[in-house]
Amino acid sequence: MDATQAKERIEQLREQLNYYSARYYNDDNPEISDFEYDRLMRELEGLEDAYPQYIVADSPTRRVGGVADKLFSPVTHIVPMESLRDAFSFEELVDFDQKIRERIAQPVYSVEPKIDGLSVSLEYQNGVFVRGSTRGDGVTGEDVTANLNTIGSIPKVLTRSVAQLEVRGEVYMSHQSFSDLVTMQELNGEKLAKNPRNAAAGALRQKNSAVTASRKLDIFCFNVQRTEGLTFDSHIESLEALKELGLTTLPFYYRCNGIDEAIRAVEEIGNRRGELPFDIDGAVIKIDDLALREQFGSTAKFPRWAIAYKYPPEEKDTVLLDVEIQVGRTGVLTPTAVFEPVQLAGTTVSRAVLHNADFIQEKNICLGDTIRVRKAGDIIPEVVGVTAHARDAEPYQMPTVCPSCGQAVSHVEGEAALRCQNPECPAQLERNLIHFASRGAMDIEGLGPAVVLQLTALDLVKKPSDIYRLQAEQIAAIERMGEKSAANLIAAIERSKQNPLWRLLFGLGIRHIGEKAAKLLEGSFCDLDAIAAASVEEILAIEGFGQIMAESLVNFFAMDGTRELVEEFRTLGLNFVSEQKATDGVFVGKTFVLTGTLPTMKREEAAALIEQAGGKTASSVSKKTDYVVAGEAAGSKLTKAQSLGIPVLTEEQLLALLQ
Repeated sequence: MDATQAKERIEQLREQLNYYSARYYNDDNPEISDFEYDRLMRELEGLEDAYPQYIVADSPTRRVGGVADKLFSPVTHIVPMESLRDAFSFEELVDFDQKIRERIAQPVYSVEPKIDGLSVSLEYQNGVFVRGSTRGDGVTGEDVTANLNTIGSIPKVLTRSVAQLEVRGEVYMSHQSFSDLVTMQELNGEKLAKNPRNAAAGALRQKNSAVTASRKLDIFCFNVQRTEGLTFDSHIESLEALKELGLTTLPFYYRCNGIDEAIRAVEEIGNRRGELPFDIDGAVIKIDDLALREQFGSTAKFPRWAIAYKYPPEEKDTVLLDVEIQVGRTGVLTPTAVFEPVQLAGTTVSRAVLHNADFIQEKNICLGDTIRVRKAGDIIPEVVGVTAHARDAEPYQMPTVCPSCGQAVSHVEGEAALRCQNPECPAQLERNLIHFASRGAMDIEGLGPAVVLQLTALDLVKKPSDIYRLQAEQIAAIERMGEKSAANLIAAIERSKQNPLWRLLFGLGIRHIGEKAAKLLEGSFCDLDAIAAASVEEILAIEGFGQIMAESLVNFFAMDGTRELVEEFRTLGLNFVSEQKATDGVFVGKTFVLTGTLPTMKREEAAALIEQAGGKTASSVSKKTDYVVAGEAAGSKLTKAQSLGIPVLTEEQLLALLQ
């Protein structure tokens, strides 16, 4: 790799890491596993070491965590809440120890589990809890005192008065609380939380403290940030002091003489991992002597006296019992492996998605095989491969007919998946109805998957228009519903008739037409009739639309079933008129690209403001782009905009134009 290639890769990695970091820290919605994120970060660190001329001050390698959310008051941390350097092998722990031994002959370490949660600061004055805040970017966090007050394990008053005490802790959600939450979300038809860490982070950053209280969060305190009135010489002494004050400290920790004992403690924690009622993602090794910590100090991002060992994804062998086929909303047949249950990362796992026929063929998977499974990033079960074939095993073959309707299935050109093309397929109808009523589409509160499945089982709903013909007494008669719930659902269905046009478009489940495309269509045509009558050429004129999307839309509205459904919606009183058609908006006809982290708003919020003013947003910079709105760590999109001479706006300049 030459310098030019290295520079391009560095910029690409920075943009990827900034995006994934924002999804993880600020949106509480990770898109990749911690293991994959750490791999990308390691690659960037290596390239920056090799090509220091390309290092910038705001690189992800030099920043901590996320940014403070504008929904909460900012808190400046008197003692920065630093991150930790990660290690993925025992050799790296030995290297860490060698650097310590350059200054200390016989270091004593503390070793403790690394709780997978959200880092917070708790401040006490004269023994009374006065403020709590998130880590944020390590220097500025968010004031979440009201929400932390709902956590029962945080004492409001210490067992004795201490003039000043600030401790650092990790807010987490136990496996049982997470399971209860997911069960409730399934019943309510809500988007399911991905893992306990993100569920805890989302709960702690709620504006409504009652929501936080309902999530049953907990905390472990693991470090004294600053104090007046307490003295101790070692980290373990400080943990014992916190316990005496009534704070909940880490459930176990080890005092180790030298790195060999520390590594054995790391292994012991790893062995206990599956027995714990909460998630850990590693173990932390720290110099125990607090005075020595002061001597070692910190880099711009990490303390030099500590390191975090990250456990690799746990893998186990099991026997493949069956392959079940699920038919999705668009007719795609998805195979799911059913295997003998195994314990992985603290939970029992017995199923994992096999993706498609190509994946099965590539892994040479046969029924009865011994397969290796793991949880990717301790979140999603996946099949790694086959460790032993069953006797006389033959590779599993995907079905030639749909398991739901019995019609023949086929490959669509350019796709790996098999697809059922029958529009009357029961499985597709159910999933289409679930999608239609979901929060992202028509947002009919109370009409979650469980209710939809009951309605279809009773033949009360066979297509989206049937939802608007439901009677309260029909709903009240189904399981888990009553008169009050039925009345609430009827009211929600009635409210949905006035939804913006893009919600109806997205809810129809048109292939290749997602939420953003639906909004673009609403912004480009006057009403649903105009969209239904548009030609491929007219749709291709919309920035962001390609040939496949345009043809899919035209073909959908050309079907007799679609035309009948549209007329039924018209008769039932659903909104067909575009509310986003802004003929006098300041951004009419203008295309924007958003890049980087904006100071006070998320990119989705900025995009919404642009669209409300008649503008459009695109994901890539081209000659058709009118403006690029750039935030922190903008990356290659900013560079391309500058090379093309496209005006670049800050968030402040964008808001000024809107005003």
